[in-house]
Amino acid sequence: MSSYKKQLENPEFREGFEEETSKLDSAAALMSAREAQGLTQRELAERAGVPQSTIARIERGDNTSKETLSRIAFALGKKLKVQFT
Repeated sequence: MSSYKKQLENPEFREGFEEETSKLDSAAALMSAREAQGLTQRELAERAGVPQSTIARIERGDNTSKETLSRIAFALGKKLKVQFT
């Protein structure tokens, strides 16, 4: 068994791993949606009414609020969908 699979058996490690994976998935989705519309981080930030640094932090995988993500989604003509799986 690989090292990380063994670590996933630890509940605390697994929780942190899943949280980080979720943040990176959100970051990739935002970057993909922004680039699909040909927008720079600055252009999207202006549309969403947030600083460019906020877009950069989210795309880096940092935490943000649901409200901020909703504003950005609206600026992209999208809806924010939160899913429990």
